[in-house]
Amino acid sequence: MELRVLRYFLAVVDERGYTAASERLHVTQPTLSRQIADLERELGAELFVRGKHGRPLELTEDGELLRRRAEEIVVLAERTEAAFRGNEGVLSGSVTVGGGETQGMTLLADAAVTLRAARL
Repeated sequence: MELRVLRYFLAVVDERGYTAASERLHVTQPTLSRQIADLERELGAELFVRGKHGRPLELTEDGELLRRRAEEIVVLAERTEAAFRGNEGVLSGSVTVGGGETQGMTLLADAAVTLRAARL
């Protein structure tokens, strides 16, 4: 499974069709269709519900699973590339915090706002 093909798959999902995705990606529609068909063969699963021509594509359950995983993989690859392109000696990046709606999260959010204001 190639990162390029995962990006192709995500474009088809985002555009809900091959034609718009091929235009966005600057590849021919037959090339894109072939890449997705090869991906389906590689995974042994149908990723899209096939229907009438011109109807927006819908994901199968397997397609939805791949969409979530492909998004994670592409984001990780982009972060890795950015880390190697970044300035040496400069600490940068993103911080992601998740949690329920509790008093502690309000305190954490307030602290983040204060920290950000101090750094600007």
